[in-house]
Amino acid sequence: MKQIFLLAAAALVFAGANAQQVSGIVRGGNGKTIYLFDDQDNNPDDSAVIKNEQFSFRVKSGKEPSVYALILQDVNYPMLFVTGSEPIQFTTSLATYPVAASVKGNANTLAMQEYQKAFEPLIKQAQELNAEAKQINPEDEPGKNAFRKKAETFSREVVNTGKQFINSHPKSIASIWLMMNELRSRLEPEEFRQLFESLDKSVQESQYGKSVTAYVKSLKANVLNVAADDFSQEDTKGQPVKLSSFRGKYVLVDFWASWCGPCRQENPNVVKAYNRFKDKNFTILGVSLDDNRERWLRAISQDGLAWTQVSDLRGWGNEVAVQYGVQSIPTNFLVDPAGKIIARNLRGEELEAKLEQLLK
Repeated sequence: MKQIFLLAAAALVFAGANAQQVSGIVRGGNGKTIYLFDDQDNNPDDSAVIKNEQFSFRVKSGKEPSVYALILQDVNYPMLFVTGSEPIQFTTSLATYPVAASVKGNANTLAMQEYQKAFEPLIKQAQELNAEAKQINPEDEPGKNAFRKKAETFSREVVNTGKQFINSHPKSIASIWLMMNELRSRLEPEEFRQLFESLDKSVQESQYGKSVTAYVKSLKANVLNVAADDFSQEDTKGQPVKLSSFRGKYVLVDFWASWCGPCRQENPNVVKAYNRFKDKNFTILGVSLDDNRERWLRAISQDGLAWTQVSDLRGWGNEVAVQYGVQSIPTNFLVDPAGKIIARNLRGEELEAKLEQLLK
């Protein structure tokens, strides 16, 4: 889920025939506040203080199943459930949340809890990797390369675990939720599309399935050996720049932002590749997902990014990022002199190796 703002609120009871009861027992949770969120925004729909180790909410159940989250105070990960016609009840503890010892409710909610159990070990691994990444010196190239290998191994484990779950739960909302939240940045576009098409029609045609269908259509930019869609955006001087104006050269279209830590860590590698190959029919076109002009320009200067930079300063709403289906940064696409995308997400030594192969 997105960043959650934990706002205390008075308990709100939804009335009406379509209200569904969601309750639970949290061992050791007395005095903690638990928040109810839908999948639409970051503001809680409801909250309650756990008393006698118990909580209860009433949730509006719409025409289609919807994913909701229960966020427990001081716990980083949500307990997910899916609305339906029958009451839902969790039994868990402060130490094991969001994994439950037992769940009663609809099949979609039971599957969602299985998904959370399957990913619990991976969440712990991710926490350890994040802590390790913070300790790596930006100048320590061997250390960074060793960490990249660990991260790649972790990513493969996430993909394998996710695929196993999806193959076992083709009729579950949990499968499509997992695809969008865990796998879409880790799978090649064609593999992602095939996995989506392996789901039951009822899931493909759900409200979440329709969102994935739209996302799959946006993945054209991630398919290799197809023409890169042209675009135009203003550079640092306010002048419009078209991708097609670089036709005849190899162009790395590099999506980044000043606020993106991994992007800033990768920039020295991009600078190195640029300086090595800029006189060999190669250039870079940076597309920033910044929303603050001063921070954008300052980062360009600090990181020594000497190539053309463009942005509409709309953050994640950047028109080109939306056009190209960019879901995470850093992301890049290598476009050949004929305007076709021939590689994607080249980082570190991979970028230089690919350019060396092409620009001998």
